[in-house]
Amino acid sequence: MQLEKVVNYHKALADPTRIKMLILLAEGELNGGELAEKLFVTPATITHHATKLREASLINERRDKNTIYFSLNHYFIKNSAAATEELIYRRSEEGVGTMEEKNEALRASVIRNFFTLEGRLKNIPSQLKKKLIVLEHIVSSLARGRTYSEKEINEFIKGYHDDFATIRREFIMHQYMYRDKEVYELNPQELWARWEALT
Repeated sequence: MQLEKVVNYHKALADPTRIKMLILLAEGELNGGELAEKLFVTPATITHHATKLREASLINERRDKNTIYFSLNHYFIKNSAAATEELIYRRSEEGVGTMEEKNEALRASVIRNFFTLEGRLKNIPSQLKKKLIVLEHIVSSLARGRTYSEKEINEFIKGYHDDFATIRREFIMHQYMYRDKEVYELNPQELWARWEALT
């Protein structure tokens, strides 16, 4: 049963629009029109995704006259996330602090070894975990909530490394940024690839 519960939870999350809806609802209750306006989609799209989220018990709904308001089902979201971790690791929380310390030491080591004192990237790591640390370090300098043209992103990356095309592509592949035509924007940090989970 736990496996089925975890699978259904992640199926409901397997869509960028639904993830963004949950992120917005974490700040408080919103109606469908407000969500549609914030996400630049139609109300019908919100209705479709809200149905999926409601069926998975990730959100609650309440009606006020002709308006439906959505809010997070905090208990179920947190409980399902914990169930996922328990299913995968099947361990206690002992040593979490130690693991965090190891991750921070690794991050500092990668940045020290792959960047010059001036902040330029010496070369793109071939190992995925180190590559993600490097990408996260670079992309963290971009402003949240701002859109960038492709030219602006290229110039930004050139400040770190000449191979802007590869790094720009990696930003998209690993969910650090969202691209719509030639307009780029940072994704919420919760969507970023997590190097900490890699062995």
